Amino acid sequence: MTQKEKDTIKETILQAITDLELQIETLEEKAKPIAPDCSLGRLTRMEAMAEQEVSQKILDESHIRLTRLKNALLRIDKPMFGICIECEEEIGAGRMSIRPESVRCVACADNH
Repeated sequence: MTQKEKDTIKETILQAITDLELQIETLEEKAKPIAPDCSLGRLTRMEAMAEQEVSQKILDESHIRLTRLKNALLRIDKPMFGICIECEEEIGAGRMSIRPESVRCVACADNH
């Protein structure tokens, strides 16, 4: 992987981190517990609780991706960045530009 490709991926990572941090802020608000004294009808309350559960799941996955992106940012200048941990072949630049936190090539990720 060339230095120019790494620089482009680094910019992608930084932008993704910024976007995720904003998304996490919004999701944390949506995932807050619903107060029992909240004046919602029974059905509306159940819908709100279901939405809260979905928001919590997305929030959890966003935290995981944020951690992976930050780890990728720490690894980007190391020689093994962009090398599959399974087959030790280079991960395609296209995959790395879409999922810069990837540690496996497409073939190994499918097998995993």
